Amino acid sequence: MNQTRIVIENVMPQLDGGIYPIKRIVNQTVKVTADVFSDGHDVIECCVKFKHEKDKKWQEVRMNPTSNDNWNASFKVEKQGFYTYFVEGWVDYALNWQHGTERKIQDNQYVKSELLEGAEYVRAILDFADSNEKDYLNTLVYYFTTEHEYDNAIREATSSYLHHIFKKYPIRFLENKSSELKVYVDRKKALFSTWYEFFPRSASAEEGKHGTFKDCERLLPRVASMGFDTLYFPPIHPIGEVNRKGKNNATNAELGDVGSPWGIGSQYGGHKSTHPELGSVEDFKSLVKKAKDLGIEVAMDYALQAAPDHPYVKDFPQWFKWRPDGTVQYAENPPKKYQDIQPIYFESSDWKNLWKELLDVALFWIEECGVRIFRVDNPHTKPFYFWGWLIGEIKKKHPDVLFLAEAFTRPKIMNELAKQGFTQSYTYYTWRNSKKELTDYVEELTQSEQKEFYRPNFWPNTPDINPGHLQHGNESIHLQRYFLAATLSSSVGIYGPVFEYQISEPLAPGKEEYLNSEKYEYFKWDWDRQNKITTLISRINNFRNEHASLQQTNNIEFCPTNNDQVLSYYKFDDDKQDQTLMVVSLDSNYTVQSMVLLPQDLRNNLPLKITDLITGNSYVWESEWNFIELSADLPFHLFKVER
Repeated sequence: MNQTRIVIENVMPQLDGGIYPIKRIVNQTVKVTADVFSDGHDVIECCVKFKHEKDKKWQEVRMNPTSNDNWNASFKVEKQGFYTYFVEGWVDYALNWQHGTERKIQDNQYVKSELLEGAEYVRAILDFADSNEKDYLNTLVYYFTTEHEYDNAIREATSSYLHHIFKKYPIRFLENKSSELKVYVDRKKALFSTWYEFFPRSASAEEGKHGTFKDCERLLPRVASMGFDTLYFPPIHPIGEVNRKGKNNATNAELGDVGSPWGIGSQYGGHKSTHPELGSVEDFKSLVKKAKDLGIEVAMDYALQAAPDHPYVKDFPQWFKWRPDGTVQYAENPPKKYQDIQPIYFESSDWKNLWKELLDVALFWIEECGVRIFRVDNPHTKPFYFWGWLIGEIKKKHPDVLFLAEAFTRPKIMNELAKQGFTQSYTYYTWRNSKKELTDYVEELTQSEQKEFYRPNFWPNTPDINPGHLQHGNESIHLQRYFLAATLSSSVGIYGPVFEYQISEPLAPGKEEYLNSEKYEYFKWDWDRQNKITTLISRINNFRNEHASLQQTNNIEFCPTNNDQVLSYYKFDDDKQDQTLMVVSLDSNYTVQSMVLLPQDLRNNLPLKITDLITGNSYVWESEWNFIELSADLPFHLFKVER
């Protein structure tokens, strides 16, 4: 046990006592706070030390006191990978000497003895100083030890320059340090991404013909022109033929039914194969490359389950759970039954080989085809520590790879997946509708501990979720829901062209499932069709690319309005060089009016130039409260704010 007088407590940010790393992207800052104090009245100092996992030397930044023994400092993370940081504190006897001597001099006390003591503190740092500083310090030693230089001595003893040198070269006496903490740093896309999902088998331009990867290449310019940078495909693997589902999830498939892509594996291969009607692995590789040329990354579905005729079932029966009657346990989420899917049995005694194979599956697509993003299907039904291991192993070799957790389940489970390493997560946004629901939820994501590890991705719809407010919904509700998703969160996604073409008829009243779901059949879409929704989605996405305030989630402040059907919020980048103000109608049928109170930071800088990026109209706002009117035809304003 080392002797120390320094207490260091409440170091933030940290997760669960440092078990998990917090998250940042390249060039973001980590603001560290801590309670640091000592017995008595001595001057103490503290710093944050940090380094990247590949660096040999620690960097440090000194902490500044705020109030009640709380200190803070910030450091920037400039490279991908892990950083380590901790707080170090010490009693600074040199500064303590200077402070005490200054007070005695102000009290007209004779401080010759104190000056001799000061000479010792000066000598202690001579070896660390540069040549100019050494000349100054040697002069101080002369002043402090020479009687007739007393006036010069007391002048320099209290100088700001000497204070600066003592701060620069501290003697860390009886120092103490906190536990080491971690931050994982991803590339920018971990925080800011715009996703578009469609079924590649519905990409054909010919009626009744199964789409191919080549057909998907034809659609890439459409995806790019709408401002999407991530194209996500449901599973592209061979689809099981045993227990294949029919249209609308019918238990028995009819002749010609194509089945669900999530029923993975057949005589044509498993997780390292492509569906023969989509094309070859080489065709998929070509698609990934051509998408990249247009600024689009292709995200693969990573679904760890198997159809009954998946090669794994025959070759590795120990990886599945068999019932006493000799049949295999199929997937269930009562009352739903998935007879076409067999879950992986993670409690298998052969779990080490199982884990290795599942890792090899991901590495195959990463290394063979250049995939850098995975949307992971139902990760909450697999062991948490498996994900921590798998993501960690992949990140060691391929730090660019990102993972989106498709888990709509209990909050603690969703949080745990994010802590285990998932880069982004689906959210409850799909079911948050009222002003209070939206405000409370976004504040939870951005003001609680979740802001350190949970990166939300807001989806208005998915192939599995046809939310009630979109069912038979008009154009206005579709515009409203996309705008909210795209401006509240820095990551957003839609399942199209179902969303932009307003296809939302439910399977049955009260069901959040699509009638004639594309999960069980393919369609011929009019991919060239343009409408108001496609136009405005494109404009919103382009403005997201142009404005840094819309490329982050946590810097947000909600603005009071006097109408519960009007939601307003202010977003800004870290330097507040880019600021936007959003006002959204939550009424999809009627015109609404409201007064909106500007946030305090903007009220302090009136008047303001306000430009609606959607319409191009500009205004000068001179008042704290301002009048807004929104029609159902255009239910939002996206204002650029200039001082």
